Amino acid sequence: MNNSIYNFNLPANEPVLQYLQGSPERVALEQELNRQSSTVEEIPLIIGGERIFTGSIGKVVMPHKHGHVIARYHKAGEREIKMAVEAAKTAHDSWNSQHWTTRASIMLKIAELITVKYRAKLNAATMLGQSKNIYQSEIDAICETADFLRFNVYFASEIYKTQPLSSFNQLNRMEYRALEGVVFAVSPFNFTAIASNLNMSPVMMGNTTVWKPATTSLLSNYYLMEIFMEAGVPAGVVNFIPGSGAQIGSILTSSPDLAGIHFTGSNSTFNSLWKSVANNLENYKSYPRLVGETGGKDFIFVLPGADTDEVAAGAFSGAFEYQGQKCSAASRMYIPESLWESIRDKMTEFSKVAKMGAPTDPMNFVNAVIDESAFNDIVSFIDYAKGSEKAEIIFGGTYDKSEGYFISPTMIKTSDPHFKTMEEEIFGPVITAYVYKDSDVEETLDMCNNTSPYGLTGAVFGKDRMEIVKACSKLQYAAGNFYINDKPTGAVVGKQPFGGSRGSGTNDKAGGEFNLIRWVSPRTVKETFIPPKDILYGYMK
Repeated sequence: MNNSIYNFNLPANEPVLQYLQGSPERVALEQELNRQSSTVEEIPLIIGGERIFTGSIGKVVMPHKHGHVIARYHKAGEREIKMAVEAAKTAHDSWNSQHWTTRASIMLKIAELITVKYRAKLNAATMLGQSKNIYQSEIDAICETADFLRFNVYFASEIYKTQPLSSFNQLNRMEYRALEGVVFAVSPFNFTAIASNLNMSPVMMGNTTVWKPATTSLLSNYYLMEIFMEAGVPAGVVNFIPGSGAQIGSILTSSPDLAGIHFTGSNSTFNSLWKSVANNLENYKSYPRLVGETGGKDFIFVLPGADTDEVAAGAFSGAFEYQGQKCSAASRMYIPESLWESIRDKMTEFSKVAKMGAPTDPMNFVNAVIDESAFNDIVSFIDYAKGSEKAEIIFGGTYDKSEGYFISPTMIKTSDPHFKTMEEEIFGPVITAYVYKDSDVEETLDMCNNTSPYGLTGAVFGKDRMEIVKACSKLQYAAGNFYINDKPTGAVVGKQPFGGSRGSGTNDKAGGEFNLIRWVSPRTVKETFIPPKDILYGYMK
């Protein structure tokens, strides 16, 4: 047995490839896009390492061409869901007892497989199945996924080496056990990296998971699962079960072996899961760890004197990259009267050059929203603004779902700071601006802080340092990730750990050591070398 103590160094972030015309990565990606576009993948459940075909079939389509089926998937029923729980339980002790460097090696191999062997495959699946352009897919499916894996190994090493003091007559140590039971991972459609991390963060710390992937991201998520297995994740450590979220959630939250929930998705779904856990507290072996990142109504606050070129670029990118389908996407703006016309005109110009269409055309900045339900919901906000006297459409406002779910980048101006599109989460390519008097900065900051029930991301643009400091202080609880002179999106693992509070979740900061700590149950062990044999205190003798 090698008893060496190994320290993993702080890794570097995965470089973002440029995909220039004729580059090796571009050629490989185009070939893979063609292959996947002409294939219908058969996606089974994977439980205890076994592929299971239930015969209850659903389909996965391209959002930008919804008549094109790219995968058929098998749905889990009650029997398969319970099988997944049992498989995770069975694998738990063996996985938890492995030396942590074994788990670390597997995480690093997954990252290497993704960035080298399967870069084109995972990128193409994310582009076709989730309608992301090359850049948005590259920073998500490849770079952020690899960063999570590599940085989590480093963060785990930092946690494990944290030990208590020992005295002359005793040895004290801290053991970092996996949670007792099964972790339920519920992943969203919008980030392939999140789907990986919701499983791999608990798995790195010795836990086993039952994974409910989003139906609209099944192609990339299935390829992730295959990569996990190829890298050496043992059977049963991760169990992949597409199916009804309501049914899977009901069975998992009623299981006495539920140890935790790792969730990214809507506020309402997370609230429902939390209530189900509360209703079953008497049944659990331990109180489940609930870690969730939910919604956002993310803001950009523009101070008088800000650089309007910087504001316009940050706001347009922050609001419309990946069609605004990021929890961090800018959704409301507060702009001083003195800067409004300049910012409006510059953003309008951006809207004219940002092309919209299929992600397979590299010139398209904007692609399709994820499905018809999302399309209809986003359109309802646009139509509401069109019909209101308190709002006007500055640019965009058009949409078409005849071939794909396309909604043009839309900017709304409102005279009401509590207008519907200023308060409610839209999760689409829509941003609303409220124009305030330059003299009303403090009052408007208070309004920004109190308007939304969420607290995920926000940005302030300005040149006056003292005014920026004041805004940062007033908005301290309005955003868990706060940006100064930058868009409120694009958090990087290891640099901006991500998460918010209020209605945006438990703020356990994915991309930092905070999240990993949630997936261990520490045990303090004290050994006394020469135990006392008397009960009397010194002054009693």
